[in-house]
Amino acid sequence: MSIEKVQDLLHKQKLVEGMVHSQQMPRQSVVEALVHRQHLAELENLMAKLPTGEIGGILEALPLEDARLLWKRIPDEREGDILWEVSDALREQLAGIREPNFLERQINAFELVDGRLRQVAISGRKDLEGIKPLWIDFLAASQTERAYVGEHFGMVLPDPGDAVDLEVSSRFHIEESEDVYLHSNFLLDSEGNARSVPVAFVIHRGILFTLRNEELPVFRLQRRRARTRTGYVRDSFDLLLDLYGADVEYSADSLEDIYKTLSRVGRQVLSEQMSDQEAAAVLADIAEEENLNGQIRGNILDTQRALAFLMQSKLLGDEQIKDTKQILRNIESLNSHTAFLFDKINFLMDATIGFININQNRRVNQLTVWGVVFMPINILAGIGGMSEFSMMTQGIPWPVAYCGFAISAALVGWATFRALKHFDKRRSKATVKARQLAGA
Repeated sequence: MSIEKVQDLLHKQKLVEGMVHSQQMPRQSVVEALVHRQHLAELENLMAKLPTGEIGGILEALPLEDARLLWKRIPDEREGDILWEVSDALREQLAGIREPNFLERQINAFELVDGRLRQVAISGRKDLEGIKPLWIDFLAASQTERAYVGEHFGMVLPDPGDAVDLEVSSRFHIEESEDVYLHSNFLLDSEGNARSVPVAFVIHRGILFTLRNEELPVFRLQRRRARTRTGYVRDSFDLLLDLYGADVEYSADSLEDIYKTLSRVGRQVLSEQMSDQEAAAVLADIAEEENLNGQIRGNILDTQRALAFLMQSKLLGDEQIKDTKQILRNIESLNSHTAFLFDKINFLMDATIGFININQNRRVNQLTVWGVVFMPINILAGIGGMSEFSMMTQGIPWPVAYCGFAISAALVGWATFRALKHFDKRRSKATVKARQLAGA
């Protein structure tokens, strides 16, 4: 259907251009330009809605002249992706010697040289020829790039974003070709925005393929360690285990940050007074740390399941099994820490809410006191508004009578206020005495 629309637009453009050229009319160049722009706008709008793979198929199906005309209407930022979808012969006809290139930092290959990883720059298809990588890392690679690299190595590379749609039981499996597929979540704690980033792992013929859509500190740490430390990794399973181990270390560092934040919040919560504004800020901090703690707990449990799968699959060597058991022990210790933090978070949240309730009760108590103080005054004011008051003060000038009445009302209110204060002090002293006796 799309190719028919493209062909129809190209045919109309040629037809109208031919009619305009064959007729002599005033301002012919203006009419021709308007018609040309109209058809180009329709064609560009249609192309903007089509996926890259469909555009490549349309270019392959069109005659060469039409394909060249359509290629000129493709935006520069999409040309690189579309070149992956067309044959080499058509690519040479459309773009000359230009080849489809990988975007900067999207694909990194690493070879094992003298016990260290050496990074190989992958900027185009020719860079994959002749290398023997131990690790190929994909960062936000397009579907076309993943398909090409997977075809080059004779396998299929998944989309890391599909990990969230997989059932838990399907995240770790081994194919008939003995390729190992794992989908795990890695923690990303960036500027207070903690979230899980899905990462896909594939081990194919001794090569570890890692695919993700966001940069992660764990991968930067792993690259630095493997490049600087001799003998740090020996095969793809060492790399995989080290990535999981680095993720556990990163989670431990995030837990330490939670401890620091909760310690600061705890000192504020355990103070004698706290305003509602301070309590709101404390609740926001506690909620943020609770979310981070939950993300950490979920990620380390996911890592625990992945490591258990690797041990059950009997793919690891003796040294790798020892490393896996050590990582699992670290995870168990982190689980106890996260459980303790949940308890501490709940305590601090209850204490903060208690302060809010105390402040609310204090305001209600103040309103009650003032209501009791003004209650007799209101009674007197009601009496003063009656006709009997005028009869009782008959013969007394009204300014003197109402001034005396106002002074009497004020004295009654003050006496009521003092009486309430006296009873409150006696109650406080009784409470303190009771506590002292209970302590003794």
